[in-house]
Amino acid sequence: MQQTILAIAGKPGLYKLVSRGKNNLIVEALDATHKRMPAFGTDRITSLADIAMFTEADDVPLMDILESLKNIEEGKRTTLDPKNASGDELRELFARVLPNYDRERVHTSDIKKLLQWYNILVDAGITDFKEEMKPTEGDNIDDRQEPKAEE
Repeated sequence: MQQTILAIAGKPGLYKLVSRGKNNLIVEALDATHKRMPAFGTDRITSLADIAMFTEADDVPLMDILESLKNIEEGKRTTLDPKNASGDELRELFARVLPNYDRERVHTSDIKKLLQWYNILVDAGITDFKEEMKPTEGDNIDDRQEPKAEE
């Protein structure tokens, strides 16, 4: 799941990788529309597995943060509406999710986007944030050659 859920810069929401074309990816919106569209190499496409948030020590992967949020919210949508919540309310909730987050480098807009993404994933029925990635349609696993051991 982690690497097949994508964020595309300039486009709201999250997308699921459906297939790979010659010069693009075919993605499906995780919202109620489930609209499919191409995403091109010129789009800034980021897998959720590649995102982390700043802490006072090491960066923490987004999946760990989503898992912590799921535990606090008991697997349901956030009790706090990210669109209407004040910055103080957002930071207070995020401090419960990730107590040692870097308060200077993590902005209120980052927390708001995290909560929106969490709600999108929960609404789409995706709540196992620790699930291992399985090959997706279009992966050429059979074509990959294992390196041969030297004799």
